[in-house]
Amino acid sequence: MRVISGKQKGLHIKAVPGQSTRPTTDKVKESIFNIVGPYFDGGTMLDLYGGSGSISIEALSRGMNKAIIVDRDRKAIETIYTNLKNCKLEGRAEVFRTESIRALKALQKKQSQFHFIFLDPPYQKHRLHDELAFIAEHNILAVDGMIVVEHASSVALNDTYGGLRKIREEQYGDTTITIYTHELEE
Repeated sequence: MRVISGKQKGLHIKAVPGQSTRPTTDKVKESIFNIVGPYFDGGTMLDLYGGSGSISIEALSRGMNKAIIVDRDRKAIETIYTNLKNCKLEGRAEVFRTESIRALKALQKKQSQFHFIFLDPPYQKHRLHDELAFIAEHNILAVDGMIVVEHASSVALNDTYGGLRKIREEQYGDTTITIYTHELEE
């Protein structure tokens, strides 16, 4: 894996050792950023299932100011720290080892908001409906923000969750990318 574009372009990113995570392929990662960016003019992102940190590092490389990266796996957390250091981005990211819903509750208590949220849970153990509903209910997505969900193509997500509205869905083999924004109130 590598950083595709931006200030860290071309730097290599290590994968999490073992079979505990499923890395986002470079093809899917490039497609995600072509849809949501491809570059950012600042902002803060939340990567709720950090894995190797690849998506967060790509977003930081493309202009995101700060990333909050969450994962519950010890090997993933170690890999994220290594990749941030190798890409000289450790000062622009906070990394937490915890469950996704606990992280969301902590962020809600801090009244945190994000411009870009990336959700890529294990395909067989997802809680996407609950997580998206929680993000919507507690305004964790900034008004001009976007949520990108990478999930198994067999998983059907709702068109709306509270104030979140699905704006696009792309399929790449057994992987689907679903994108949400705030629904504009009339």
